[in-house]
Amino acid sequence: MSKRSAIIQRNTNETKIQIALNLDGGNVSLEKSIFEKNGTTEDEHAKQISGGQLINVQTGIGFLDHMLHALAKHSGWSLIIECVGDLHIDDHHTSEDVGIALGLAFNKALGQIKGVKRFGHGFAPLDEALSRAVVDLSNRPYSVIDLGLKREKIGDLSCEMLPHVLESFAQSASITLHVDCLRGFNDHHRAESAFKALAIAIKEAISKTGKDDVPSTKGVLS
Repeated sequence: MSKRSAIIQRNTNETKIQIALNLDGGNVSLEKSIFEKNGTTEDEHAKQISGGQLINVQTGIGFLDHMLHALAKHSGWSLIIECVGDLHIDDHHTSEDVGIALGLAFNKALGQIKGVKRFGHGFAPLDEALSRAVVDLSNRPYSVIDLGLKREKIGDLSCEMLPHVLESFAQSASITLHVDCLRGFNDHHRAESAFKALAIAIKEAISKTGKDDVPSTKGVLS
């Protein structure tokens, strides 16, 4: 199978985003940082190089960076996300657009769905919290997200945006996604366990089978 990587640029009046993604880890790079021409600087809080992975997530929203860092780490991806958004308004456009752009990058990197398991599931605990995720590389975008968050915000991220990020990702990635937090009382723990469970599910779904077939009784996924 060819290298499963992609570079995406998505610019609107609300956000400017570029993403480099390699689903199998290894090297990723962007030709030029968007921070240089927007007068902003990158932060180091969601940057990691270890175990054959390079991860650097800079959305301008710390807790969103933390969740996407966890998603990349436990999915086995190498990932660079740069976003300059209209955070002077609120966190909605940045969160939604990053979810959309990441889904587009995932879809492009994965390419035709052949020679992979297609289905994946994962459970992940974080202390008292436990979450479950189930993924189908269906080419039919759909999502059901139930995180049961009670706080208004975690850090600078509105809790209502966490399921919306996952919904936006599923839509543009053209996958079916179910994520539930089964228990837990700390909203940070609930959210983080959900993103880690999703990572485990995605890692299984995109894992290679050694075959070259389309994993569907119809012979196509559409």
